[in-house]
Formats: sequence, C-alpha cells, structure tokens
Amino acid sequence: MAAQNHQKFLSAKESEPINFGWMQGFPPEKDKVLHTWDGSFFEFPAIRWSVVHMREMLPTQNVSRGLNAPSELPYKLDKNIDSLTFLPWNSKTPMTWEKSLWENYTDGMIILHKGNVVYERYFSELTDCDVHAVMSLTKSFTGSLASILAAEGILDPNKLVTFYVPELKNSAYGDATVRQVMDMTTALKYSEDYADPNADIWEFSAAGNPLPKPKGYDGPNGYYEYLQTVKKQGTHGEAFGYKTVNADALGWIISKASGKSVSDLLSEKIWRKLGMEQDAYYQVDGLGTPFAGGGFNAGLRDLARFGELIRNQGKFNGQQIFPAEAVKDIEKGGSKEAFAKSGHPELKGWSYRNMWWMTENKDGAFAARGVHGQTIYIDPKAEMVIVRLASHPIAGNAANDPTSLPAYQAVADYLMKK
Repeated sequence: MAAQNHQKFLSAKESEPINFGWMQGFPPEKDKVLHTWDGSFFEFPAIRWSVVHMREMLPTQNVSRGLNAPSELPYKLDKNIDSLTFLPWNSKTPMTWEKSLWENYTDGMIILHKGNVVYERYFSELTDCDVHAVMSLTKSFTGSLASILAAEGILDPNKLVTFYVPELKNSAYGDATVRQVMDMTTALKYSEDYADPNADIWEFSAAGNPLPKPKGYDGPNGYYEYLQTVKKQGTHGEAFGYKTVNADALGWIISKASGKSVSDLLSEKIWRKLGMEQDAYYQVDGLGTPFAGGGFNAGLRDLARFGELIRNQGKFNGQQIFPAEAVKDIEKGGSKEAFAKSGHPELKGWSYRNMWWMTENKDGAFAARGVHGQTIYIDPKAEMVIVRLASHPIAGNAANDPTSLPAYQAVADYLMKK
C-alpha cells in the first residue's frame, strides 16, 4: 500500500478502457485478452474494464429482482453540485466536487436527497445499464441481512457461532459470539495485508478460487472449508480487526439460521421488494458458495435504492420492508475503544457495527466501504445518500478518503441549506 501510494499511475481519463480495446472483436486480438488465471483482469488499468464485466470472467449466482416493474426514483437534478468546493485533508488548496470524481477514478456517482435524485453521472466503462463489482461493500449487505434476521427473531447475536454452525467448533470461531463476528471483534490469527505475499488472505483467496486448483494444491476447497482452519489469537471482543473471513463466517451463519443461501436471502428480503431495475449477482467459490465478504455486483441506481431503504430504517415508498429495529441497531454504533485498537488513525473516533463503518460525526453518517473506492454513504441529518462506484488504482480507501470524505460533507452541508 505504501509503495503503491508513491507510484505514478495513468490518470482517470488516460486509463479508460476505450483507450486499450480490451476484449473487443470476434474473437478479441490475443494481446487484448484479459485473463482470470493469471490475474491480469484485476490489475490496473485492466480493473477499470473488469469491474463492469465480472460475470464474464468468473462463475456467479443470481440475486433476482423478481418480475415486478421497477420502482420510481424521482429526479430533481442540481446543476450546482459539480462546482461545490471543499478542502481535502492535509491540503490548503480547495478542490471542486467534479474534480474529486476524476481524482478518485469514479465510474458512477449518484446522490439522493430526501429520496430525490439530485446528481447522477457515469464514467469509464459503466453505463446505467451495467452492474459493477462493489468489493467489500458486500460486507454491509451481509451485516444488514444478519441485523434483519436478528430483528425478526430468527438470529440471536448473543449466541455462540457454533449454535448455528457446529462445523466451526474447532476453529477460532468456536468460542466467539455472533455479535463479535458481526462487529469484527473476533481475535483471529489471520493477516489481511495485501502487500505481504505470505499473508493469510492469499490462502483464503486460493480456497475460494472457483477455477481448477493448481497441480499439487492440498489446501482447503471453498470458503467454508477454509473458515474451519482459522486459528484464534488473543481474546474475542477486545479489539476491532477488519478481516474478510468474518463476513464469510457471518454469511455461513445467516444461511444456516435462515435455511437459504446469501443470494436467495438478499433477493427475498430486499431485491424483490424494492422494485430494483436489475438483477444483481454474487461471485462464488468452486462449490457455488456466494462470496459474502466481497463478491457482490449491482447497478448504481439499485444501490441508491438500498441506501435510501437503510436511511429510512427499512421503509421504502411508504412500505416497511423489514423491521426498523434492524437499522436502529446499526445506528447504535460499535465500540470506539475497540475500533481505536485497529490501526485506522485517519478514521479517528469511528466505530464499526453490523459490518457498517460508523463515522460518529455530527450528522451521524455511516457507510458501506469497499476497496478501489466503492461507497454507500448515508447522512441521516442531511437526508442524503451517496453511492460511488470506482476503480481506483490503489485498493485501500486511505488513498481516496482525503478527497472523498470531506467532499461528501460539503455536499451534505449544501443540501441541508436548501
């Protein structure tokens, strides 16, 4: 990550897929083909193409919108937003909202205010007809489903994980509670340092890789089998530790509790009920298990509908889609003390609850966040929802937060004055 921050990357305009001609033609030219087996499809700048084409590269599982007509999103576009200015962190030079979109390799941006679309733009490979990979923003869908099941009395966060998934009794999760998994305060011997080629995340990824395993591979097959190998290190409940395996453990828990796959559960509880425009989908492992920690793909406007549903505590277009308590529990926030131990000094005073990032700021804003710049940012006081899809060359959000978080606050402040 540190090394990446000092690299010189092509700009957003220079790195647009149209400049490279990847995967064009019948068939494409050999030097224009992106592959999954060698990882080239996910390297910058190729990632700017692949985030909109994951279903063409990897096996997936559908999240059906059903057969009802899409729900209306009323439009009141505001031409002033592009010219709003803000001060990036550690800078004395103001930046416009529009410039920040290019700075952060934005693929799509939509803003809702009081349920109305006040801003919507598409860049690079993304159009309003496409879906986009949302990376770790997926975790907040998993956490939301768990919170809904808890509000419905189907899931008890205070029970041990093994009450629902006895297969995890010999793993680090054997003496952890569901609540500790939901808030990522489990104590795991597990490294998610993407810069370390020996980090555990790569073993987890190898287990979940749906492609044929390389010759001689003798590791776990699938996400669930890998979770059974995770060892404990420390005491559960003391510190927040952002680890993708927690989201996949929670995906297993909610599937066991509900008797449904994560993809079917999301379709039943949310996607079919909101009048979404498009089906969504999950990438899956070789056994067809949805990647609950980072494999979700959806359209920009549908993500905005979901954000509006959460902002209104489970209500959308006058209907209570799920119990309001599910969102009220998220809005409680998590332990600031536990979060402070996690190594996010730039996010001072934040917390983490039900797999949502809680800013704990004056507006009570909270967010779903994914690598390469994916965001659903909800500001209850400003009655605002922002969804950004992006393909930033640097995975960690620390690379774009300085020109994103103050920009979101500038828009919120502007909208509250209208």
